[in-house]
Parts: sequence; C-alpha cells; structure tokens
Amino acid sequence: MNRAVYPSLKDKLVVITGGGSGIGAALTEGFAAQGARVVFLDVADADSKALETSLSAHAHAPRYIRCDLKDLSGLRTTLDEVARTHGPVDILINNAANDDRHALAEVTPQYWDDRIAVNLRHLFFATQAVAPAMKAAGKGVILNLGSISWHLGLPDLSLYETAKAGIEGMTRALARELGVDGIRVSCIVPGNVKTPRQERWYTPEGEAEIVSAQCLKGRVEPRDIAAMAMFLASDDARFVTGHEYFVDAGWR
Repeated sequence: MNRAVYPSLKDKLVVITGGGSGIGAALTEGFAAQGARVVFLDVADADSKALETSLSAHAHAPRYIRCDLKDLSGLRTTLDEVARTHGPVDILINNAANDDRHALAEVTPQYWDDRIAVNLRHLFFATQAVAPAMKAAGKGVILNLGSISWHLGLPDLSLYETAKAGIEGMTRALARELGVDGIRVSCIVPGNVKTPRQERWYTPEGEAEIVSAQCLKGRVEPRDIAAMAMFLASDDARFVTGHEYFVDAGWR
C-alpha cells in the first residue's frame, strides 16, 4: 500500500502514548516514515525496545521512554523532560488504553479507578502538560483514540466503553477551549483492528461475524488507523477539529 506523504509533518515533534505495539507501533512507524521526530511512551519494554531498534534507520530515529501513564506526576515529569530535550511538542497522540474484559458484578471502586486511570484520565493531563507550549506557538494538534465499542454496546466492556465515550466528549470540549489558540483536537474511532491483542479475544467464527457486519469485507489494520492520524495531524487538515473520524470498515 502506497503511503501519502505530508511535507508538513517533517521534523515535527510527535509524542505518542502506548506507541510500542499494536496501533501505537503503526503510529510510531508511520510518523517516523514522514520524517517526524517521534517520542513514544509505553511500559511494554520488550516490544518498545524492539520497535525502537527496527526503526533506527529513519532520518529521526524514534525514541522510547518508559512511562506509567497512571502516575500523573511521572507523566508530567516525562513530558517536561521531552520538551527540554527536544523542544515543544507539536503533535500529541493519546493512544494508550487497555480493553480488559469485566462483568458488572466484578467491578470494585478500586478497579473502576484503575480502568479510568488507564483509559481516560491520562489523556486529559497529557493535554494539559503540552497545551501551554502549543498556545505560545499558536498551533498544535492533539489526537485522541476512541473506540467503536461503546457505539455498538459490546459486552463485558462497561468501564472501557464509559472511558471511550468520555474521550469523545473531552475531545469536543478541548477543541472548543483550545481552538482560539490555533490548536486542533480530534478523535479517531477505530473499529476491530487486527492486532495481536485483539486476536486473543476472537475465534475464527467470531472474526467472520465481525467482518460480515462491516460494509467493507476485510480486516482493519493498524496502518489504516495511522493513515487517518497522519492526515489529521498534517496541515492538509488545518480546519479539521472537534469531531470523531471512524476507521471501522462501516461496522454496524
């Protein structure tokens, strides 16, 4: 598949959370291929270090930094250090999430807090950390990764879906608040993306059922999400903000 080239992404500083595997790895690879300077945060050391090594030949070799996004103090320290070392962040991609399954009766207040911390809270505070420099520059892009799960009401994901629905509301609110400073905030809503993690949850029969419910009869891949992200982050999308963009093959 030929990839579009966006000259406006060259040399931009892009921070990607959860950038070491799955969709995040495709984002890291895609922006590196555009000539962007990529820093990706993750806790999956083996996958992240392997990805960092595999992409080392790019003009700007992506840099992996271990960061537990549930630790908001550590997240702020990491982002401040990125800014000191590499300059102000041009593009923030809030990708990290975890879709562990759970039943209503199993959820405790502690598990609730943990899931919200993993899937929603850090997006807001990462945005808060990079926004001042973006305001000073009069421009910037923040992309949040949502999920089709809550639009479909998929089972055993009530906390994940609550968080992902909140991301869409937060995206619209922040787009309004930050737009006056030239900062664009959008949300990408992936469908069922073929990643090793998702493959754990589906039998061949379940996978076929999903494909049959899609308008397009193929599997969405991580590179398809990255393609949308690169467009939305580029100057080609300079008046695109405050909305959700589905990459789901028309899953209904």
